[in-house]
Amino acid sequence: MILAAGMSRRMRGRTPKQILQVGGKTLLERALENVRASKVSETVLVLGANAGDIKQQLSPSGIKVALNDDYQQGMGTSLRSGLGALTSSIEAALIVLADQPFVRAETLDKLIAYHRRSAAQIVIPLYRGFRGNPVLLDRSVFPEVMNLSGDVGCRAIFGNHSEGIHKVEVDDPGILLDIDTEEDLRRVEALGGDSECLRLPELELRNVEQVAAPDLVIVGRDEVARALGGLARVLKFKVTFVDPLLTLTDLPEADRVLHVLKFSLLPTSDRFVVVASRGQCDEEALEQALGTGASYVALLANRKRAEEVMHSLKFRGISEEKLRTVRAPAGLEIGAQTPEEIALSILAEVVASRRKS
Repeated sequence: MILAAGMSRRMRGRTPKQILQVGGKTLLERALENVRASKVSETVLVLGANAGDIKQQLSPSGIKVALNDDYQQGMGTSLRSGLGALTSSIEAALIVLADQPFVRAETLDKLIAYHRRSAAQIVIPLYRGFRGNPVLLDRSVFPEVMNLSGDVGCRAIFGNHSEGIHKVEVDDPGILLDIDTEEDLRRVEALGGDSECLRLPELELRNVEQVAAPDLVIVGRDEVARALGGLARVLKFKVTFVDPLLTLTDLPEADRVLHVLKFSLLPTSDRFVVVASRGQCDEEALEQALGTGASYVALLANRKRAEEVMHSLKFRGISEEKLRTVRAPAGLEIGAQTPEEIALSILAEVVASRRKS
């Protein structure tokens, strides 16, 4: 099931995004080619915004097109439209995003094969420990997804299926690369259609003076994470960002960039960890941080999401005692609203924790 109904609001007028070209092919063409080369038995393409323009550039052979007239209400409506168009005998569905042009057919086949030999309700691919797309949904969860509304995706049901979620490591950086902004598009254009360029060393180090300093490890790349890194540098922390795709060039706030979710590659003394991955690897990063004896571990999330993550970690065998040490949501209560204010509230909590220890 390929979702291609969005309005591409973040592309600043360069719509429809689905038919923007990279390396002589549109994003949607690339996604379709990968799906057609896989072992799926049926392909449903969900269209909404700019459906007419997109259809003109399609080769419709072997594709079932589902029109989502309610696309303005968000992804939940596209999921409903796509699932409703599937043949009744379908056992599971891969939810493929049209703006992820580099996901390989072999990756889709690996997820399919894993589902067939397991009892998984939801199968999520990982690259170097980071969650990506597409997600595979067993038919047993279709009714829940059909009941979703608004601009929410499959993740909205994950909290109800801690036991049924299985993660599969794949050798495919393409599962992490989607095209949401002009910056994303430029990055993909620079790749020339080859996701192999995304492979980075496990750890990048900046040539800085080696002085004793506390380590702040930030898992994530959003505005809060970046603001947190900048403030931490001012306070003389060594700053490590954990991200599979961004480099030291992209992150001037960083002393190190860890491109694999493997905290054992980092120094072990006086470490403070803030997980701000927005769902990409919350549980995995927190589990590692708790297992390496970090002085401070926090999760940037709202209370509902924090509760879901704690429940998932408890299911994975993390003790109540360890879970109580996680600051979730992260930060002191100062009424913070902007990314910079939120970063300040978190760093203040880090400093308070450090001075108490």
